[in-house]
Amino acid sequence: MKTDICSCTSALGIFASSLSLVLFFWNVAANLWAVVSFYQQEKYFSMVVFIFLVLSSSVLLNTFSWLFYSESPEDLDTDVDRFMKEHGLLALVHVMQLGVFLRRVGMLELSLRGTFDRKRTFQNRGTDILNFDLSALYLFKAFSESAPQLILMTTSIIQMEDFHLFTVIKIVGSLSSLSFTVVSYHRSMDVFVPEKLKMGWFSSIIYFLWNLFLIGPRVVCVSLFTSVLPYYIAAHFLSLWLMLVLWAWWQNTDFINSKAGDWLYRAIVGLIWYFSWFNVTTRNTKLIGIIYHVVMGADTMLLLGLWWWKRSVESARLSLFIINPYLVIGLLMVIYITGVLMKLVYYWKCHPNKTILEMNLKDEESEMKTECDAISYGGLEEDTTVTLESKFEPEGTVLADIHKRIRHMAVNFYS
Repeated sequence: MKTDICSCTSALGIFASSLSLVLFFWNVAANLWAVVSFYQQEKYFSMVVFIFLVLSSSVLLNTFSWLFYSESPEDLDTDVDRFMKEHGLLALVHVMQLGVFLRRVGMLELSLRGTFDRKRTFQNRGTDILNFDLSALYLFKAFSESAPQLILMTTSIIQMEDFHLFTVIKIVGSLSSLSFTVVSYHRSMDVFVPEKLKMGWFSSIIYFLWNLFLIGPRVVCVSLFTSVLPYYIAAHFLSLWLMLVLWAWWQNTDFINSKAGDWLYRAIVGLIWYFSWFNVTTRNTKLIGIIYHVVMGADTMLLLGLWWWKRSVESARLSLFIINPYLVIGLLMVIYITGVLMKLVYYWKCHPNKTILEMNLKDEESEMKTECDAISYGGLEEDTTVTLESKFEPEGTVLADIHKRIRHMAVNFYS
């Protein structure tokens, strides 16, 4: 029975890795198709903005991928990684914007290796770390490319008043895909908790819904504002984003070893915060969360109010809005409040409590016998990290750097 389970897991891993590679090429083809469509429709400004979003997001992801590679111990490299490093191709691959593709190939290699290696010590350990890095990169891409592209698409639909069932489904589907990426990151955190405390699928459903109900109104409100005041959205974004970046700096984020890398991380955190909540600290998390939702709720209402005001004062020039503006405002407020309530339910009933995790860490410290266990549990409490690493780290292996990145993300997530 155990062999059957391992075979099933390996097959699923190979399928998921292969599908990931297919989706990579599909995304490239979809972006090219979108650029051609904008050109054929003579929407040159939208085409330029779209290309900028794709290229800037790609540069950002490959920069983070390079930083992750530079901080990872060599004993966790796949054969593909070693080949690239031995032939000096790793930097070239990232310059050509293929760093994420290389990681997906590495994941496929580990999945195939797990099929033939029943012990799978390296495969489990390497897959967990590579899967975590990919989940973080997907999360960064979701808010640096997918969310702005969704605003661009929604703004175009609002300006053209192309409201029909297909466009609504397309917007909801894009929002669901964005929320699903956030849930994938949520699921990747399961590797850091004991089996008995792992988050169930019910928690993932609640996590998906509250992100959908919070990100959705935010995207729609920004799109409505952009549809009537397109020249002011850049000033609004830059001013708010800069404030959020400074707020992340004030919280002493420590994700990348280099100062430049940490400022890049703060920049992406500010971008994520522009759309959704993302915890980056362990101190006063409830207070910080309350402040964030108050500020972002007020900003969202400001954008919605300015959209309503613009349509009111220029109602003679602007075409009639198909949907009653008051109904739109009321519906968005209800959805946003529902999202906040669902988030409270998630943290009340579904989110693992950090105190329980720390107690469990002490109880199970004596039972941890493998290096994989040290990775899974070693980052949940700062006071026990040194003890666990010194006890379970194999000779000749340095896991301090990889522990730092993963430990900080895990501790912040569970705070």
